[in-house]
Order: sequence, then structure tokens, then C-alpha cells
Amino acid sequence: METKETMGDAIDLTGDGGVIKTILRKAKADAVGPTENLPLVDVHYEGTLSETSEVFDTTHEDNTIFSFELGKGTVIKAWDIGLRTMKVGEIAKLTCKPEYAYGTAGSPPEIPPDATLIFEVELVACRPRKGSSIGSVSDEKARLQELKKQREIAAATKEEEKKKREEAKAAAAARVQAKLDGKKVHGKGKGKGK
Repeated sequence: METKETMGDAIDLTGDGGVIKTILRKAKADAVGPTENLPLVDVHYEGTLSETSEVFDTTHEDNTIFSFELGKGTVIKAWDIGLRTMKVGEIAKLTCKPEYAYGTAGSPPEIPPDATLIFEVELVACRPRKGSSIGSVSDEKARLQELKKQREIAAATKEEEKKKREEAKAAAAARVQAKLDGKKVHGKGKGKGK
């Protein structure tokens, strides 16, 4: 059941009034949205408490981007639900009931546990996971192992070079010593010959 999203309409995304979405700025017609292959999203947002309109969190002050992967439970439920319906360039207001926000457990100290939160979210970009083809977790592991291997090789090479340098130093010192010793002996001999 696809709801046709238009500007300014309040859309109940969860069917129980838990997450209400209102589009503030529509995306361009050809804009992409998050998918299985583009699960990483970059967002700008501002969060306010609906009771007091007090801003408790925002990326606008320092103009940072917040990035996370959808569907991993790393953000509040309302974001996982709401951002799936967005397209790049869209700005939407998400009104989140406590059970779709922080609920009673784990809400930050500045947010009352039973607070309804309002987020103004702009979807800036969606990206694939790093180096992503499907099975990216094993890809990522392989990449890290490869890096580790390269580091180990580099470290071993360094050790090897250090050893060689030390050996060369020791050999050079021995040669100098031999020369000095040789000079003493030769010196005497030469002196006699003259």
C-alpha cells in the first residue's frame, strides 16, 4: 500500500501514530533513496522536544554530517522507519512517540523518557557500504586481514633492514679496527725499512 507523499501532508508511517512524517522539502524527481545496496545514509538533523520546542541535538551548529547504516538498530526506531521513505535532497519532519524514540530505557539525560521528539531530517546522501559488493562483511574482514598482512610484512622488512644496518655497522667498525691494528704493525715495519 504505497502512500503518495505530497508536501505538508502528515503521513502515519507506523499506522499507530508512532512516527508521523511531514515533507518540508521534496526531493528532485529522479533522486535516489536508501536501498539494500545503499544502506549508509548521511543526514543533517535537528531534534526538538515537542512539549517545549527545545533543541536537544543538532548538526546545524557545527555543520557536521551524521552517518549510519539503516536497519542495524544503531539509531532510534523512528529513524530506521522514516529514513527508508526519504529520497536524497528531501527534508522531512519526523514526529516520534517515545516508544519509537528512546523509550524509557537509554534516553539521554536531557530528554525526558516519555518525550515525543520532533526531528527535522535532511537526507544528504545514500552510499553503499565501504568496498561493498554483497557479502560486504566478509569483504571487510578480508580487507582488514590484507592490511594487517601488509603491516606485518612492512614491519618484518624494517626489522630485516635494521639487522642489515647493524651488521654493516659492525662490519665497518671491524674493518676500521683491523686497519688501525694493521697500521700499528705496518708502521713499525715501514719504519725499519727506511
